[in-house]
Amino acid sequence: MKRTACLVLTALLLGACASAPESGKPAPLAAFTQELTIKSAWSKPMAAWDAASPGDVRPVVVDGVLFVVDGKHWLRAYQARGGKLLWERRVGAEISAGITAAGEVLLLGTRQAEVLALSQKDGALVWRAPVSSEVLAAPAAGEGMVVVRAGDGKIAALDLHDGARRWLVERPVPSLTLRGIGAAVIADGVVYAGFANGKLLALALRDGAVQWETVVAQPQGRSELERMVDVDARPLVLDDLVYAAAYHGRVAAMSRANGRVLWPREVSAYSDMAHDQDAIYLCDEEGDIWALDRRTGSALWKQEQLHNRAASAPVVYGDYLVVADVEGYLHWLVRNDGHLAGRYHISESGIVGAPLVADDLLYALGADGTVTALRAHR
Repeated sequence: MKRTACLVLTALLLGACASAPESGKPAPLAAFTQELTIKSAWSKPMAAWDAASPGDVRPVVVDGVLFVVDGKHWLRAYQARGGKLLWERRVGAEISAGITAAGEVLLLGTRQAEVLALSQKDGALVWRAPVSSEVLAAPAAGEGMVVVRAGDGKIAALDLHDGARRWLVERPVPSLTLRGIGAAVIADGVVYAGFANGKLLALALRDGAVQWETVVAQPQGRSELERMVDVDARPLVLDDLVYAAAYHGRVAAMSRANGRVLWPREVSAYSDMAHDQDAIYLCDEEGDIWALDRRTGSALWKQEQLHNRAASAPVVYGDYLVVADVEGYLHWLVRNDGHLAGRYHISESGIVGAPLVADDLLYALGADGTVTALRAHR
C-alpha cells in the first residue's frame, strides 16, 4: 500500500497535525505576555526516540500511576505526582501505539501486527493477539472488548479476557492515504471509527454489524494527494452527537442515532480534538487552532500565531488549551478567546505525542527521552 512519508513526518513525531508539503516555513515564536507561572513538578530521563514514533504512543494515568513507553520500547510506571519509578519492563516488540488502560491491563499495539495486554502491576504479559497489520492507533476498550485499528484499514474486535478475535470489518482503502489511523471510540455498545475513504462508521460492538455510515468528506481534485480525505481524528462522542474531522474535508457533527449530519464546517484536520461544555477544539492542517461551537459549528475563535508549527492535538488544562509544537514548546491558550498565555520548552528534539492532563498536572514526552510533569497557575 502506498503511504505518504513527507506529508506527515512531523506528525509522526508529534502524534499531531502537521503542515503539508506546500505549506510555508513555521511561524516564528510570537511575542506575548506570559500570564502563567509554569514549573516542572518532576522530570525523568528515558531512552530517546531514534526516529519518529510510528503511531500514537501517548502515556496514561491510572489510579495515581503514570504509564509511559520510551524510544527503546521500555514500559515504565511512575508515581504520577512524585515521579518515583515503581517498575520498568522491556517489551519484546516494537511499540507503535498505546497506551490504553482497561481493567487490570495495559493495551499496546506493535509494528509486528500484534496487540499486547500487559499487567498494570508489573508489566508482565497477560496475552498477545495477532491482527492484520501494524497498529498505529491506541486500542479502544469497553464492555469486555478491545477494538483495534490496523494500518491496512481493517478494524478488529478482541476479547479483553484472552485476546480472542470476535469480528473483523474491512473497508476499501485508497491507494494514497495519510500515514496514520484514527483510533476507534466505544460508547453504549457502539463503535465509532473513521476511514481513509472519508466515511465515519457506527458498528455494533457485539458483532461488528454496520449501524450506519456517513460521508464526512468527498474526494475532490485531480491528483491522488488532493483527493485524500482520511478521517484520522479520534471521533468525539458527546451526549447524542458524534463529531468527526477529515483531511481535505470538513469537521461535522452527526446524530448518534442515524448518522445524519447536523452541521458541517469546512476545516481540513486530521489530529484528535478536545472539548469542553460549549466548544470543540482542533488543529487544522496548517497548524492553526480553532474553537467551534458544539451546537452550530460556528467559529468562536481562530489562533494563527502557531501557523505551520505542526501544533499537536490540543488538550484542555483548566481554563486553558495546551498544544505542543515542532520545536518542543508547549503553548497555553486561553479557552474563551484563544490568546497565548504561557509557553514552556520541553526538548530541542521535539515532543512525542500530544500532552496528557491528569488532575492539575500536564505530562509531556520529549523525543530526547525525558518525561516531564508540569504545573501551571496564574
